[in-house]
Amino acid sequence: MSALVALAMCAVPSLVQAEEAARPEEPARVAEAGVEASPAAVEAPAEPAKASGEEEALKVAPLTATGTWLGPATERKVRTYPGARTVLDEKTLTESGARALDDALRLVPGVRVQDESGTGLLPNIGMRGLSPARSEQVLVLMDGIPVSPAPYGQTGLSLFPVTLQTLEAVDVARGGIAVHYGPNNVGGVINLVTKSIPKRTLVEGRLGMLVGPKATALGDAYVRAGGQVSEKLGLQLQANALLGDSFRVHSHSRAANVIGDVEWRPSEEMTLATKLQYYQAQSDLPGALTPEAYEQDEMRSQRLYDRFAGRALRGSAVLTRKLGSGELSVTLFGHQAYRMFAFASPLDAGAQPTTVSSSPRDFLVFGSEVRHNLSFEALVPHEVTWGLRYIGERVDYMVDRQELATDKYTVARDWFFRTHAFAGYVSDTLHLLDGRLKVTPGLRFEYLELRHDDLLKGAHNRNVTRDVLPGLSVGYQVARPLFLFGNYHRSFRPVQLTQITFGNELVSEQADNYELGLRFRPHRWVDLGLTWFDVRFRNKLQFVDQNVGFQNLGDARHRGVETSFGFQPSPALDVRLAYTYLDATQLSGQYAGNALPYASRHEGTFRVAYRRGTLLGNVNGSCRSDAFSDAENTVEENVSGSKGLVPGGCVANVHVSDEIRVDETAFRVGLGVNNVFDARLFTRNVDYSLGRVPSPGRSVLVTLEFER
Repeated sequence: MSALVALAMCAVPSLVQAEEAARPEEPARVAEAGVEASPAAVEAPAEPAKASGEEEALKVAPLTATGTWLGPATERKVRTYPGARTVLDEKTLTESGARALDDALRLVPGVRVQDESGTGLLPNIGMRGLSPARSEQVLVLMDGIPVSPAPYGQTGLSLFPVTLQTLEAVDVARGGIAVHYGPNNVGGVINLVTKSIPKRTLVEGRLGMLVGPKATALGDAYVRAGGQVSEKLGLQLQANALLGDSFRVHSHSRAANVIGDVEWRPSEEMTLATKLQYYQAQSDLPGALTPEAYEQDEMRSQRLYDRFAGRALRGSAVLTRKLGSGELSVTLFGHQAYRMFAFASPLDAGAQPTTVSSSPRDFLVFGSEVRHNLSFEALVPHEVTWGLRYIGERVDYMVDRQELATDKYTVARDWFFRTHAFAGYVSDTLHLLDGRLKVTPGLRFEYLELRHDDLLKGAHNRNVTRDVLPGLSVGYQVARPLFLFGNYHRSFRPVQLTQITFGNELVSEQADNYELGLRFRPHRWVDLGLTWFDVRFRNKLQFVDQNVGFQNLGDARHRGVETSFGFQPSPALDVRLAYTYLDATQLSGQYAGNALPYASRHEGTFRVAYRRGTLLGNVNGSCRSDAFSDAENTVEENVSGSKGLVPGGCVANVHVSDEIRVDETAFRVGLGVNNVFDARLFTRNVDYSLGRVPSPGRSVLVTLEFER
């Protein structure tokens, strides 16, 4: 690593001189580190470089602190972010031909996605070797607000109220993030950015049809209307509907997602943005197969009782006011949600079902956050960010069972949970060396109180955890082509509601996250990225037995290297490659030294986009090596398919589209083939379904879009 950095730094002066001799002087880039530049700093050209050399050309204009730590989800912002970060903008999402969010996330280095039904309604997302089960170890946000039904008490995304067509960007920050965003930030943060209100009046729509084997079809309809009603008021309405079947039997699904936005600007200094969303989904879950059944026909289902239903009403209001050289924001958010899974027992695929259990959950969540950014001069320029947040949760948690032979119905669990969570954070970005070096120390404080009432047994439990989480991020613009970064952050995953039911004194899981990396642009055609990461996970909560319950026993280490390469010789051609090496190892317990489940050692992504006039072509895909499905690292598959290797392989997708204009309306027709080579891949054991879970085979995606 150090040798590579030294080599790059040695090459910088000659590369800079060669490039400057070949083209006119470019404006010096603002080395942003988590704040937005003032409009003048962004739009006004920088002073020309003086003859004395490169130092003057790299001086940065004064900054005005605005926005959040991540700032806008743009490629320019990524270049100077002090940590590993990938942004998929609207152009990339559209041109890739992704059918759902899980397809899009597979293009991000270090991210593993498992879809249990092929519809994209319930993606299981893991980052850097962390478990992808129900996305329980990654913080997913929508416009900066947690998506989880219970952000502290139940981090797993057993309800995923997101559809791809409503998004304009997917922002994945894998490091340097834990001070400003939490909880559940060990693997990183995924911020899903919904489409903003357009500047002009706009009406657009999309019809999509995914056709799989044996003429299975999944339809997708989307419409959006909005714009500026006046100089002070903007309105927008989005609606997205999904209906049909994936490539498997017993996968019929339907979903509806409606989002309304209102933005009011009573003055140049103040903005009030409100959002209201209603989401509803139902899906049959085809579940796992035995190896024998999979070899006969991977489209079949052996779990015909399994199904899912959910709905959510979500709302938020964000008041933002500029205060001198800074910005103050007050955010209120909340949701009322319901989700239910039904599943047959025994859980092994192919077993004769005897009972059907369901697990309905009702969630009521309210949150408020105050954040203040300000900048000032004190020996050196400072940008201070501080914030306070409260989240309250109420969860009704039930499990019931029905005997198939007798129709006897029983309530197995009737629990009620309450959560009070307080968080505070502060960071100070110091601008050194004319703004080229930015050092940001910070602290996050978390206080969490969980309460449990067993309404059947009359038992009560309470758990309190307190955490102080330090962080340090450093970004250094060595020269125009080279940006170096490093960070250390302590992150955590809180004790979960179901884990306190045994009454043990539990503390949150914690991890020390380290990163070192660089972004290097030796030529305007070429971008290179390299990140070394080391995640030292401790106090992992592990289930001991029914008498003891959970204890903080586990330790693990996730380390590796992420690399990226971009080549864009012209606006017509864009090539992107990425490779991740991952070593995820258990450090404690009976299986210390073994690899963690579902952590492939080698992963890669590729994307090639070509444009000629209005014609667009895109080839993309991902590859990964084998992984284990259990802590024992079982190689030989058992009879049910619940243990054994998870085979690696590659999936490639092709998408082409063209635009036709009729008067003021633009139409775009698209045709894509997903999994072009029909790779037969599978994972194992998604939630309560044990066995082989097939991945989608070859399918054809046809789309028609219009914009007026």
